[in-house]
Amino acid sequence: MDGSIERKGGVTLLVRFVAVAEELHFPRAANALNIPLASLYSSIAKLEEEVGSPLFVRSSTGTRLTTAGTLFLATAREEIAAAPAPPQKPAVPAGGKAKASKGKGRAPAVKGQPKPYKKRQGR
Repeated sequence: MDGSIERKGGVTLLVRFVAVAEELHFPRAANALNIPLASLYSSIAKLEEEVGSPLFVRSSTGTRLTTAGTLFLATAREEIAAAPAPPQKPAVPAGGKAKASKGKGRAPAVKGQPKPYKKRQGR
């Protein structure tokens, strides 16, 4: 277990791992990260596969860190702190083009013409 995650989403996996390790509850961690629970489960499974050992013990009494998980937690926190900050998105100026509505709306009334979508009155 060398602790280095060299993949593109490595820091994301580590952030998710630390969130679960701090909460010791998968649904609360997923809620705190604003991600689906299934995505969190798959991220932790992927991380456990990369590390080569299970990081959590899931049982009916709750979730606990394994010995490897406890050791990896310190490494994960160091790697998150050492990771460069994500690039900031450029600020988009407010405003822009006005967009036409896509609803049917009403057609302008033309003098002498029957109203659209209305049946002609019988005499």
